[in-house]
Amino acid sequence: MKKLKNFSKGMGIGGWLTNYKRFNVLPMDRRLDITIGDMEHFESYITEWDIENIKNMGFDHVRVGFDQIVLESAPYIYRENIFSLLCDFVSWCKKRSLGIVLNLHKAIGNYCDIEEKITLFDSEELKSRFIALWLELEKTFHDEKDVMFELLNEVRDIDPELWNSLAEDTVKAIRELNSERKIIIGSTCWNSPDTLDRLRIFDDENVIYTFHNYAPFEFTHQRGVLQACTLYYNRKMVYPDSIDKYRDYCKVVWNNDNAYAEFERMDKSYLYEALKGAIKFVSDHPDKILWCGEFGTIRHADIKSRENWMRDMISILNEYDIPYSVWNYLSTPNDGNRFSLTDDDTRKMLSSELLKITAGKK
Repeated sequence: MKKLKNFSKGMGIGGWLTNYKRFNVLPMDRRLDITIGDMEHFESYITEWDIENIKNMGFDHVRVGFDQIVLESAPYIYRENIFSLLCDFVSWCKKRSLGIVLNLHKAIGNYCDIEEKITLFDSEELKSRFIALWLELEKTFHDEKDVMFELLNEVRDIDPELWNSLAEDTVKAIRELNSERKIIIGSTCWNSPDTLDRLRIFDDENVIYTFHNYAPFEFTHQRGVLQACTLYYNRKMVYPDSIDKYRDYCKVVWNNDNAYAEFERMDKSYLYEALKGAIKFVSDHPDKILWCGEFGTIRHADIKSRENWMRDMISILNEYDIPYSVWNYLSTPNDGNRFSLTDDDTRKMLSSELLKITAGKK
């Protein structure tokens, strides 16, 4: 598979310009507001020191997520101070020869964790604003060749052709300004490996493809408060483990006695099965780059289980020469699904073994 410089093992940054608060607890008429407190957070939470820290850990690229409402003050009007922060971020990364991925984590009409009345794919106006935002980012970073654009994080479970069409229109618009911009496009169903085969493949060497993996969800999101199933089950789980003790989860939560029927253990064999769509993509498209842009485990899973899962996951990605970015560096304490890998205060990796596994250190 093709390779890019500084695009092998990356670190995702959430909790800064995305996931800084949870919209699902706010009234509908307040969800898209940016407050004074939000702005204070944006201007202080991630600094140049953090980029130096990520570099020193051994990662070679950084994926930073941002929300459309953070960049837009109104339709087609953009916040200069936030664009300035992104410009600072890019300069910090360039200074340390880190690859850079700018990821639209939440677009208006496609929030990965809450449903909206009007979706991005139902509204010509929202689609127009989506493309316009990327064109504004292209104009801002036109001379920054190392900056990659990840068009949209975790498209929901929709007809893939709706996303394929918008992605194609966005690529065409960017290509009118820049024929060489690296553009990253993911699959539907929250970037599932299983929907990669329905993702449009472009005759464009500068388009990169991506997927996420959080299987088994019951383990990686255990006792998470943002999803009904994990909130309801509310059970601590370890990895690897026999799945026999968790069959009640399938019956009670999913009403599906056969959910784990093909697996005897929740282990590496499970992950191979979960990643078969990505493995097939690599085989079918050896001339393309496939990147695992996000994977991880919830913060309150025990550290040994987190290490074990991450070790198995990364070993499979390495086996198939798939570059990756782990999720994530830091998450705010009020985040209902904290996946951070570092201590809140020191911002050091939570264990030396976790650092060794994720950054590929010997």
